[in-house]
Amino acid sequence: MIPPLPPTDLMYMAAIAEECGFEAMIRDYSQGEDYKKDLNEFKPHYLVVNIATPTFVSDMAAVKLAKEILPGVCTIVKGAPFLTYNTNTIYENPFVDYVIMGEPELTLKDILEGVPDNEILGICYRENFQAVKNESRPFIENLDILPFPARHLVDNTRYKRPDNGKVQAVIKVARGCPFHCFFCLATPVSGSKVRMRSAENIVEEIRVCVEKYNIRNFVFWSDIFNLDREWTLGLCRKIIESGLKITWSSNSRADTMDEEMAEMMYKSGCRLVSLGVESGSQMILNNIGKRITLDDIRNTVKILKKNKIKIYNYFVIGLPWETEQTVEETIKFAIELDSNFISFYTATPLPGTKYFAFAMANKLVEGNLDFREAYYQPVVKSYALTKDRIFELHKRALKRFYLRPKFIIKTLLSLRSLVELKNYFMAGINLIKKK
Repeated sequence: MIPPLPPTDLMYMAAIAEECGFEAMIRDYSQGEDYKKDLNEFKPHYLVVNIATPTFVSDMAAVKLAKEILPGVCTIVKGAPFLTYNTNTIYENPFVDYVIMGEPELTLKDILEGVPDNEILGICYRENFQAVKNESRPFIENLDILPFPARHLVDNTRYKRPDNGKVQAVIKVARGCPFHCFFCLATPVSGSKVRMRSAENIVEEIRVCVEKYNIRNFVFWSDIFNLDREWTLGLCRKIIESGLKITWSSNSRADTMDEEMAEMMYKSGCRLVSLGVESGSQMILNNIGKRITLDDIRNTVKILKKNKIKIYNYFVIGLPWETEQTVEETIKFAIELDSNFISFYTATPLPGTKYFAFAMANKLVEGNLDFREAYYQPVVKSYALTKDRIFELHKRALKRFYLRPKFIIKTLLSLRSLVELKNYFMAGINLIKKK
């Protein structure tokens, strides 16, 4: 039941463009729209495309098409693939004018304001048929300087909570993570220092969403939400003091939650917390550098349940040390925790992660790397399991968790509306149909 989320990165960049005096348009083509029609009618001077690794080929094809329709358009791409694939992109794709590496907002501002290419930090570009890679741009220390995302340029009603169908917005509250987990891009993309917006700035964005867009449901997006206990408690207090009646969700590490924090989070509107559990095998948790124990996870789940906060646990199946036994340990641990929601992902070594380098060095890649169905279809094998076996175990894990009579009865008793019943029913049908 993972909902579509608004293109918040593009909304931030559109807000920057408007500050620079440009008219901006945002299109989320995962939700429809006619790309060719938009190009021909809007005729942009600049095209900014957010490129994802799983959709890299189709995303780049869209950039190429824009150059064919509008030869004079300046094409700018950004995204996690360009942690590594930056000069190659310029060499191999003459339809790309700029690659933004790292945080895009201030880099885009420099491009739009006409700063000379050789003075713009964080870009790769073409000069005299050669790819030029400039120095990296430092991370933005004070995130409060950024404008709020340009929500007026998207149809906010397309982005809804999957349970009750109410409109939901994403508020990016912090960036950066110090843990640099084996398979995660958070640290390479956003840095190891956690940079938090002020509580006042976040509450003001919430107020704008409530008063201007009538949005009262939020995902507080961060690489790690509650690492700083005092900041978390302070944000909760500011939300309570504001009188804004909202609900929100966030992520959490499994060793940073305590009773007071959970109580304050609930009082301020938190109704769901996602935990990156990853595995029920302590050996695997140790090998990926997670720095948590199974008992840490049990304790956090207990605290959240006591404070009536729903839990969404994430697990990964197929890491290099995965065996039939460790998968069984993970399934049993998931059932023991008995959270409200769960996702089992197949381990995916995205370029830029420690896992990618490890998989290549340890010959875990079978055939060509294909990320088009990342996190679902396995990309690599483990030492003990083939890709096909990992896929079978992944499907088995989902069904063993969700098709338990106890879980089904508990979920049905928790429903509060016909909308929720319909959404859960459709999610169940899709799960059963999964091949």
